[in-house]
Parts: sequence; structure tokens; C-alpha cells
Amino acid sequence: MQIPMRWGDMDAYGHINNVQIVRILEEARIAAFGPPRGPGLPGVEPPVPLFNEVPEGTLALIVEHKIRYVRTLEYRNVPALVQLWIGAVKGASFDIHYLVQDPVTGEDCVRATSHLAFVEESTGRVLRLTPEQKDKLDLYTAVRAAPAADPANPVR
Repeated sequence: MQIPMRWGDMDAYGHINNVQIVRILEEARIAAFGPPRGPGLPGVEPPVPLFNEVPEGTLALIVEHKIRYVRTLEYRNVPALVQLWIGAVKGASFDIHYLVQDPVTGEDCVRATSHLAFVEESTGRVLRLTPEQKDKLDLYTAVRAAPAADPANPVR
């Protein structure tokens, strides 16, 4: 995915602020997998329509973020490159992995993981993943031998 860096994303040191990195991860996740149900109107179909195909009353919630800043991501007037792939798929949750790269040098800048779960809006109860959801996730699951290796099936 190509995610624009905004001039306002820079901090006093001239690189993209760590808080804005989380926004870039969110933008990449939504671009790849679609917006979760809720406010907003439909747009273009994402490459992997995962979030916009959950049943009414189901929330896709972040349980945890893990972020490793490998090197600073300097502001550029071209979009950052973000690769996404699915990691561990459990009974009621799954991981999305990210690799954020400098768009000019191709250097790795950020490696991150978001742990997600589907939750029933009315009760707050975590929902088990359906066989169909697991099958869809399996298409984008990659096993990485080393942190710098390319994922087998990244969403670009």
C-alpha cells in the first residue's frame, strides 16, 4: 500500500512522529481490508474485503499494537510504502503485521503488529472467527523466517 505522509506528520526533529506512524498503520489497514462497519458511506472495494463484510453489530477492535522503530521515517512528498500480511490466527483474534519502508531508499523504518478481535457491539462479547473468516485470512498469512524477509503474500 502507498500511504501519503503529511507535512503536519513531522515532529520537531524533522521525521514522522511516532503517533503519526500509528495513523499510517491504520490508513494502510483500512486501505487493504476495508473500513469497519459504522459511520461513513461505501467507497471502492478494498483488495481484501475483510472488515466491511462482518455482520451488522460486529466491531473490529484493536486489542494491542506492537511497534518497533527500526530507523526514522523522514518526511517525503511521496507516499510511504506499507506491506501488510496476516500473522497468527487464533480462535477469536488475529494479527496484522506491517512493514513501513522509506519510499525512496526502500529501507525498513517500522515493523509493527496489530492484534485484532471481532466484538459484538451490544454485549461487548468477543466473537469467535468463522470458518469463512479464517479461510479469507489464510490467503494472506505469511510465515517470516527473519524480521527483514519479505512476506509471502503481502497486501500492496
